[in-house]
Amino acid sequence: MKENQFETIKRFDDEGREYWSSRELAKVLEYTDYRRFLNVIDKFKIACENSGEVIHNHFVHMDEMVAIGSGAEIKNK
Repeated sequence: MKENQFETIKRFDDEGREYWSSRELAKVLEYTDYRRFLNVIDKFKIACENSGEVIHNHFVHMDEMVAIGSGAEIKNK
C-alpha cells in the first residue's frame, strides 16, 4: 500500500509536534502557482478565526531557504 502523501511530507518540531510546510502542501495539492495557494491559506485562517480558534495556534509563519539556479539559497516568504 502506498503511503499517504500528507504523511510523507509531515515534519516534526523540536517538541515532537507535527506540522506541514505550505510550500510542500501546495505541491501535493497540485497548485502550480504557490501565490494562489497563499490565497487558500488566507481563507483557512479566516475560517479558523470564525470557528473561534486562535489562528497562531494553527498557522506559524516560517521563512524557508530555497535553492536558486546558481546553487545559492535565498529566503523564501
